[in-house]
Amino acid sequence: MQFGKVVYTARTHTVGGRDKGASRSSDGRLDIRLSAPGGPGLGTNPEQLLAAGWSACFESAMAGVARRMKVTLPGDLAIDAEVDLSQADDGFFLSVRLDVALPGLDRALAAGLLEDAHAACPYSRATRGNIDVAIRLV
Repeated sequence: MQFGKVVYTARTHTVGGRDKGASRSSDGRLDIRLSAPGGPGLGTNPEQLLAAGWSACFESAMAGVARRMKVTLPGDLAIDAEVDLSQADDGFFLSVRLDVALPGLDRALAAGLLEDAHAACPYSRATRGNIDVAIRLV
């Protein structure tokens, strides 16, 4: 099911999975080796990719919200993302924490901005109700 107009489609080809695999984008801009989380190997893992993608997307969502609010985001804005891969009796699951630093921005204003960005961010929307997500102002 699709809603709205598609503005971009990412295409990758992956072989070997998270253990000794590789993934390459159709445009060649992404060409990475994959390794199991915490295991040997020189590659990254899907959880690191999710952390990088979500934090970048969230920052863009914050910029969009800030423009609508007519707020200037601090130049030293930063997001530290953590993605946990956990195991329970019924399988593996993810949880995410985004620690957002907005130095110099009023705390109440910053908290509202984070709430609106979490409502707007495509990653947040895609996972809402499916995984534990904590967005924290630090």
